[in-house]
Amino acid sequence: MTRLLLIGICLVATTAFAQDFPDQLPETEELAVEGDLADLMMEGLHKFTDRKIADAIEGRDLQWQRDTSSPEAYERSIASNRQRFRKIIGLVDPRVPAHLERIAEDDKPAMIAERPNGRVFRVRWTVLDGVTAEGLLIEPLQAPVAHVIVLPDAGQNPEDLVLNQFHRFVWDLVAARVQVMIPVLIDRTDRWSGNDKVAFTNQPHREWIWRQSYHMGRHIIGFEVHKALAAVDWIESRYGQTSKVAVAGYGEGGLIALYSAALDPRLKGCLVSGYFEARTRPWEEPIYRHVWALTREFGDAELGAMVAPRSLIVEFSASPRVDGPPPAVGGKKLSAAAGRITTPAWESVKGEFQRINQLVPGGFQERTLISHPTKPEQPVEPFGSQAAAQLLKSVGVSGSLTTSPVQPGRATDFKPDAAERQRRQVVELERFVQRLVRESDAVREKYFPIPTLSQPRLADSFAESVDKYRDYFRDEVLGSFGDRLQSANPKTRKIYDREKWVGYDVTLDVFPDVFAWGVLLLPKDLKPGEQRPVVVCQHGRNGLPRNVIEGNEKAYHDYAAKLADRGFIVFAPHNPYRGEDKYRFLSRKANSVKASLFSFILVQHQQILNWLSSLPQVDRTRIAFYGLSYGGETAVRIPPLLDRYCLSICSADFNDWARKVASTDAKYSFMFTIEWEMPYFDMGSTYNYNEMVALLAPKPFMVERGHGDGVAPDEWVAYEYAKVRRLYDALRVGDRTEMEVFDGLHEINGQGTFEFLEKHLQWPKP
Repeated sequence: MTRLLLIGICLVATTAFAQDFPDQLPETEELAVEGDLADLMMEGLHKFTDRKIADAIEGRDLQWQRDTSSPEAYERSIASNRQRFRKIIGLVDPRVPAHLERIAEDDKPAMIAERPNGRVFRVRWTVLDGVTAEGLLIEPLQAPVAHVIVLPDAGQNPEDLVLNQFHRFVWDLVAARVQVMIPVLIDRTDRWSGNDKVAFTNQPHREWIWRQSYHMGRHIIGFEVHKALAAVDWIESRYGQTSKVAVAGYGEGGLIALYSAALDPRLKGCLVSGYFEARTRPWEEPIYRHVWALTREFGDAELGAMVAPRSLIVEFSASPRVDGPPPAVGGKKLSAAAGRITTPAWESVKGEFQRINQLVPGGFQERTLISHPTKPEQPVEPFGSQAAAQLLKSVGVSGSLTTSPVQPGRATDFKPDAAERQRRQVVELERFVQRLVRESDAVREKYFPIPTLSQPRLADSFAESVDKYRDYFRDEVLGSFGDRLQSANPKTRKIYDREKWVGYDVTLDVFPDVFAWGVLLLPKDLKPGEQRPVVVCQHGRNGLPRNVIEGNEKAYHDYAAKLADRGFIVFAPHNPYRGEDKYRFLSRKANSVKASLFSFILVQHQQILNWLSSLPQVDRTRIAFYGLSYGGETAVRIPPLLDRYCLSICSADFNDWARKVASTDAKYSFMFTIEWEMPYFDMGSTYNYNEMVALLAPKPFMVERGHGDGVAPDEWVAYEYAKVRRLYDALRVGDRTEMEVFDGLHEINGQGTFEFLEKHLQWPKP
């Protein structure tokens, strides 16, 4: 055959084959949508989540089986709800034995004020190991007949409620021979939110504690409920278990009072002021109020019903106004989450209070809604001004209330150093949580036993036991919707035509208003009937599919295009972590109904895999994942949950994740950045990267790491990867895992990883 004839045959074959790549892929519709697909995806995800939230609020009754035939039956019927509530607010640590001491320092007396009806003492009481509560104890001059724990707002000091001439409430209680304890709450200033060896931030102290606690399965709310209940512990130890105790709170203290009474039947009455409402948009409030899965089961009415059959008093007073976190002044890092508190409309408060009637019969619980005597729509001021008599009644103090005259501050009164007290309280909680971070390895090992070479039996049974941990990770840590996937209804359009490959925009329907989008790269030398491996190449934060394909961007270096040049089929999906607070608030919204950003990413990738597996060019047994940064985060969360991914490569992300998210002494920590969505509730106590990879094993897994990557130091990465390698060796598949460390930054290297793909996808080197 002549050379001219050969060239002619090749030209004809090339021309004929090029016709197999039309402007629209076979068996797909035309993708004709205009606009930014990433923005359209985000809009749809928010719409879907808003519906889920509305459905969850409407369907809360499905989570309850209340039995109001007797108080005992009611307690049994809500026990499981109460246990779930304890878990999600982090009320999981054992309190230490109760002990209270009066605080006297040098020439500063423990007693700071004396009035005709009682005396005011500075006190401290034990709560958790290394954690105390501080505040005031107001002793009536005669033996107390009852006790009330009064919780101020986070913007108030305890002294504001006893030395301020406008607050009569506490002294009305004391005049009725009630002992009052007033703990200080963690406040909204930011003086101690940081580390002098790293940086200080503009996070309110409450957020500073929330961020590190949430990832470890704790919460600023849980800590302060512990402090209130520790006060009850002390009262019972001092005055006996038959003591009559109630709780009252304003603003943030109203939240703590409601949560405490909902959980502890020892509290015979509860006054909530400046907090209670129909809470339909909780993600707009400060993040330190954010509770995992709360909206799905617990509205304020449900919590009020949990107080039953004990007394509940709701006072419509002006909420403390919060317009956002403190400004980042004095060189502090701007890292706090947005969030506001405003006084709700009267109709919202009244409607939510009346909704309790639908949950428990009126005769089963004495409950009172207090509003302005002549103008109900106008908030009551100040806190507790009309509620003392009702609260006293809840603890069996009857008769007319003898109000004491207003007692303004006196020259002999002493005000403690509130700033120093706040520092002590913040530091104690930070130290407690940081100990949890340091000890989290052992906690995870106890939760999820992962075999080593010295445990051959555990290795043999590992594959059989791992499913339950995979299910828990999906449903309880990341969260899942449980909805059935729609028909994919693929839509495509050609957007690339390069020398060796063509590329198509692809959209796939997932749920109503939710779709997956990515770019498919098909090599031009595909032969009819040939099936090839696929590499799914995932961009990082604020990225787009094109970033991994073109432009030689410094982090990606066109690695998807280079893999297509080598003959792989490539799919570059869009993950919806783009748009800064747009995706962060999406995740926070989803958290309220027990889901997260990765709940969406999971089902999007599930639909992508379904569609890729249906293509005649794809070998469905050889679909790999390779992601950088947030895409690397995806690499240890999504492939372990989706069987069709046969291997995973984590680039520029692999980490000691609990330390990365929650440590307060390292510059690498998310505690000092704007990524406030990174804490996942209780992940630090259950799944670090070692445990996530264990869900993938024994499938091949690789880490790509640049020495100069600012995500973490080499030591953190090596420490966590050593545990992965130990597992693979124990499973006798040590050749299936590698870590390549190169002299580079936060970027794709594309050397060892490409060889890893060729080896495990059985694809020839170029």
